[in-house]
Amino acid sequence: MTSKQLSAIPFSVLDLAAIAQGQTPADTFKHSLALAQQAEQLGYKRYWFAEHHNMMSVASSAPAVLIGYIAGGTQSIRVGSGGIMLPNHAPLIVAEQFGTLASLYPGRIDLGLGRAPGTDQLTALAIRGENMNASHQFPQDVERLQNFFSVDNRNSKVRANPGEGLDIPIWILGSSTDSARLAAAKGLPYAFASHFAPTYFMEAIKLYRENFRPSVHLDKPYVMACINVVAADTDEQAEYLSTSLKQFFMGVITGKRQLLQPPVANMEEIWNIYEREAVEQMLGYLFVGGPETLKQQMQLFVDQTQVDEVMATSHIFDHDAKMRSYKIFAEMLKSA
Repeated sequence: MTSKQLSAIPFSVLDLAAIAQGQTPADTFKHSLALAQQAEQLGYKRYWFAEHHNMMSVASSAPAVLIGYIAGGTQSIRVGSGGIMLPNHAPLIVAEQFGTLASLYPGRIDLGLGRAPGTDQLTALAIRGENMNASHQFPQDVERLQNFFSVDNRNSKVRANPGEGLDIPIWILGSSTDSARLAAAKGLPYAFASHFAPTYFMEAIKLYRENFRPSVHLDKPYVMACINVVAADTDEQAEYLSTSLKQFFMGVITGKRQLLQPPVANMEEIWNIYEREAVEQMLGYLFVGGPETLKQQMQLFVDQTQVDEVMATSHIFDHDAKMRSYKIFAEMLKSA
């Protein structure tokens, strides 16, 4: 097992724009901007938004709009999607939206693409209508999107303006081996959703690396892992704060979703053994603790996976505690 220097690993933020109890989406967006501005100062490389629909606890239903808001309020941090669920959108519209963003904020926009609907099947039907099987066209839609961005498309009857000729990095997002094969075949960077789907993570990144074909975009494999991070000054405080995240995932598993809840002293009073096992399985890559504990956990993770970048997502109820968590995480990585 090769040891990698933690301080050499780029680190980024995934924001689901989770709405805390007692807050509104407007509050959440203001908190996102404050976090992005702090992340920029702390040396975070990217700030990405996920795409989710029909979830009352998650306000990231229009990532392209949020990307513009965050990019406009920051100076240098890369801002992007983690991701745009491409089967929900026509490739031309995505090319135009991200072409607009890249024109406004040149050299700062990332486009992460996923194939899942980002919601339940009924809502997916409301979004996609007769295109309910659009996910089967995901590889072809990625190809169409790349064509819209290419200079070679200038002679086509359908063109993306703005968008055509712009260098907008495309990432393939995934939680399974299918996405790994696609990212490898197209020579694109690969971001894995290990923050909620840890099961196929090791298998997928191995497959990606072994099958990677160099491209004009990337000469060697590049893996980014998204992980859950709850950092605090002490292990005990971090464990306490992490109960909000565990309640959030319990809502996902039981279908009883609610706004992000305050932390509790004892999760055993809330969940049963089956719910606990299910949540812990989903949170296979959860890093909780004070600086020293986090350092040990992260060093082991990076050595085992050899990831090229980590992207932290943090469901923490209190905004100040969340800001503190990202600060502790960044300072720990930079000093390791």
